[in-house]
Amino acid sequence: MLFSGQGGIRPLFTAVRTILVCTLTLGVAYTALVTGLGQVLMPAQANGSTFTDTSGATRGSALIGQSFLDADGEPIAEYFQSRPSAAGDGYDGTASSGTNWGPENPDFIAAVKARRSQIAEFNGVAESAVPADAVTASSSGLDPHISVAYADIQIERVAKARQLDEQQVRDLVAAHTEQPALGYLGEPVVNVAKLNLALDELKGN
Repeated sequence: MLFSGQGGIRPLFTAVRTILVCTLTLGVAYTALVTGLGQVLMPAQANGSTFTDTSGATRGSALIGQSFLDADGEPIAEYFQSRPSAAGDGYDGTASSGTNWGPENPDFIAAVKARRSQIAEFNGVAESAVPADAVTASSSGLDPHISVAYADIQIERVAKARQLDEQQVRDLVAAHTEQPALGYLGEPVVNVAKLNLALDELKGN
C-alpha cells in the first residue's frame, strides 16, 4: 500500500494541514486585510472610482470612458465626444484592447484620415485643428480622457446645440480639466463623462 502504517499517513496529514493553513492565511486573512485597508484608506479607488449625479445615482467610473452616440452610432451634438475606442463595441471594460495597428498600416492611416475629416466637419474646424487623440484610440481602449485641445474644438458646437453661452461651456471644461500628476507627469486632460454629466445637470437646473 502507498500509505502503510503511521509513517505513511503522517506526511499526508502534514500536507493537508499545510494546505489549510496557507489557504486561511493567504486566501482569507490576507485578502480580508488588503480589502479592509483599501476600504479605510482609499474607499473611492477600492470601489471602482465611481462618480454619481446630484441624486446620488452612479453614472460611471472615472477610469473608464463612455461613448456619446445615438442609436445609429452617430455622435450626439449636445455632448463632448470621447476619443475612439477599440474595446468591444466601445469602452467595454470586459474587452479592453487596442487596434494593434502600426503607424504605417494602411487601414490605420485610412481610419485616421476618415476620422479627421469627420471630426473637422462635425465641429466646424479645419482638419489641421484636430488633435491626435481625437483620431486615435488609447492602448487600453478605455481611456476616459481627452486632451484640452480636443475639448476646445468642441466647445462652440456643444454650446450651440444646447443653446448655452459659449463662455459657460468653456468654464465647465476648465472646471473638469485634470492637471498632470505631481504637477509634471503627463498633460492636462478632460474627463469627458464627468463633463457631459455636468452639462446635463446644468440643463436641469
